[in-house]
Amino acid sequence: MTPITEVEGRRLSLSNLDKVLYPATGTTKGEVLHYYAATVAGAILPHLRDRPVSFLRYPDGPGGQIFFTKNPPPGTPDWVHTTPVPRSEDQAARQVMVQDLASLMWSANLVVEFHTPQWRADTPETADRMVFDLDPGSPATVVQCCAVALWLRERLAADGLFAYGKTSGSKGLHLLVPLEPTPSAEVSAYAKRLAVEAESALPELALHRMKRALRPGKVFVDFSQNSASKTTATPYTLRARTEPTVSAPVTWDEIEGCRNPEDLVFRADGMAARLERYGDLLGPLLDPDRARPLPAGPA
Repeated sequence: MTPITEVEGRRLSLSNLDKVLYPATGTTKGEVLHYYAATVAGAILPHLRDRPVSFLRYPDGPGGQIFFTKNPPPGTPDWVHTTPVPRSEDQAARQVMVQDLASLMWSANLVVEFHTPQWRADTPETADRMVFDLDPGSPATVVQCCAVALWLRERLAADGLFAYGKTSGSKGLHLLVPLEPTPSAEVSAYAKRLAVEAESALPELALHRMKRALRPGKVFVDFSQNSASKTTATPYTLRARTEPTVSAPVTWDEIEGCRNPEDLVFRADGMAARLERYGDLLGPLLDPDRARPLPAGPA
């Protein structure tokens, strides 16, 4: 029998709670749901709220079928908010918005990674944050990503911008920058300029081009996720990896002190202690007083 529970007045069917989703750690679906409900709900919901959500689904765990979906899944309850989104190929497109604990738990029951754009649903294609996805090419690791992140932090500060870090939950690092509302195309252009500058300043370490032949041993400074059509792993989402790793906010002290890739690997079972110690390290992204305008670009 599928358990029925009530969350904020909504009846939810929670299925296969004993199913092991992460064989490496024995983590079950029930434990995944508990992670979202009891550990990170208060932290992740503000980062999801008012943004269209894309799901990377892995219903049988990371070793099973993995697929990306933007459309509301079949059977989406009518109380789950959806919003129209701009898509050139589908003028009637809609996506889910995770606005409350009930919709968070309904989504988590599908077994998903949460991915969100840099803009809110009421201002599509107008970003309120910028992202740099630092992706290491083997044998480079997150240690090299941290070196690039430190250079970017100083470069952004020179333009009056604040940067905050989180792990990708995979092998890289994300830098997030709160912005005054700015057209996504302008944010993308500025981010590309800084990626090019990083490659020039750190030629043995950083790369702004995706070409695989250039990637080994370097950090790809991926600026493309600032495109209005792209999304990034939401802070605190679990990832479809061998273990239940988290896209976890990190301090600049942790970035500066990273000497081993394992230093910046955070799993679901460690997030309660981190939140108790630090609170939401990405809370400034939600504070309008931390947002700054992009500097004027070259003509």
